[in-house]
Amino acid sequence: MTSQSHHTVKIATADPSAIGLFGLAIVTIVASSQKLGITTGFGYVIPWAIFLGAFAQLLACLQDAKHNNTFGMTAFGAYAFFWFGMASSWLMKLGVFGPELAAGLDVKQLAFVFAGYLIFTLFMTIGAMETNKVLFVIFVLIDFLFIGLSLDSFGVGNGVFHSLAAYSELAIALVSFYGCGAAVLNTHFGRSFLPVGGPFRIFKK
Repeated sequence: MTSQSHHTVKIATADPSAIGLFGLAIVTIVASSQKLGITTGFGYVIPWAIFLGAFAQLLACLQDAKHNNTFGMTAFGAYAFFWFGMASSWLMKLGVFGPELAAGLDVKQLAFVFAGYLIFTLFMTIGAMETNKVLFVIFVLIDFLFIGLSLDSFGVGNGVFHSLAAYSELAIALVSFYGCGAAVLNTHFGRSFLPVGGPFRIFKK
């Protein structure tokens, strides 16, 4: 007679939110500098859009999938592919894929993309209310970013919404840097070194 024993193996993976928020912070601070007129052109924005805005958030997305975190996986994944799309759009605008493609661009098509991301971000903002207050603020700022981007791309507001997008994007970067620091240091020290605020507990008990 043989006895059987069962062992449960738990594979621990690190919280990916820090690298995801760092990627978001870097790409939005450099993109906002261009929108605010502090810097010019897209040449140096594109690499950071691809490697920090896209790949860093995609890495966080895949790690959140391992954590069975649907919210984090969806958020980081959606915004990662947004930056892949934006980098490709800028490359088209610069004529990298040929003059014919660059000549046929219609900015209103981007406006519909921004409007779609606004819809997505609005319901993700509701979900963020049950994570922490820093993440909730980031999503609210992303809402304002996409309001500004979509309306400006539709030709509304005579530049007012461009400014709204620019300042919202800068604010996203600053709050994301704080969120990244909190995610690293709170875990590293095992205590609330940088407070992020608890969930609102409106939709979840």
